[in-house]
Amino acid sequence: MINEHLEQVKFDTSNPESRCPCVLLVDVSGSMVGHRIDQLNNGIIEFQQALQNDGLAAMRVEVAIVSFGYRVTVEQDFITADQFQAKPLHTGGATPMGKAIDMALNMVRERKDTYKQNGVSYYRPWIFLITDGAPTDKWQAAAKRIKTEENTKSVAFFAVGVEDADMGTLSQISDRQPIMLNGLQFKEMFVWLSQSLTSVSHSQVDEQVPLTPPGWGSV
Repeated sequence: MINEHLEQVKFDTSNPESRCPCVLLVDVSGSMVGHRIDQLNNGIIEFQQALQNDGLAAMRVEVAIVSFGYRVTVEQDFITADQFQAKPLHTGGATPMGKAIDMALNMVRERKDTYKQNGVSYYRPWIFLITDGAPTDKWQAAAKRIKTEENTKSVAFFAVGVEDADMGTLSQISDRQPIMLNGLQFKEMFVWLSQSLTSVSHSQVDEQVPLTPPGWGSV
């Protein structure tokens, strides 16, 4: 059973800025134990600090974290980067990736509705998947949803494989070519992610922003 939002974060209507939502979709299955989860947690702290060091990105980028292991858990509902505080993730369980993707897509849809209800413009949402394995649940329907959302430019979905990840399955899930992380370069990956989101947040809504090629991984 999917663990729904632990706590609904109140939308900050005092912030007039456009929003750039990003869901970190993180595999915390048993195989991520040890150095992998340690480096991942350190990378998320780096991500937080980098976003908070840019005044505009801190007000525009919204971060949400969904983990999947024993269950699918909303670790952090959408919150602007200036208020985001990284908390350590813990490992255990299998890899219910299909359910996790569905959760992330549902959260994005709900967040868009919140923006519209409050008259706030928004950038194309990002979903950033990180995994070291293969799905242990049915993922085909979720993959179809991703392709539909990508084709309508409703979501930008990125998939990153860690060491033993099933890159073949990831390539069926993601329209974009999945990237294999070089070793455990989570810090470098999250620096790139924060820089990319900062660049987007400094652009006009619907403007195409070229992304720097990731030096922390390979296709």
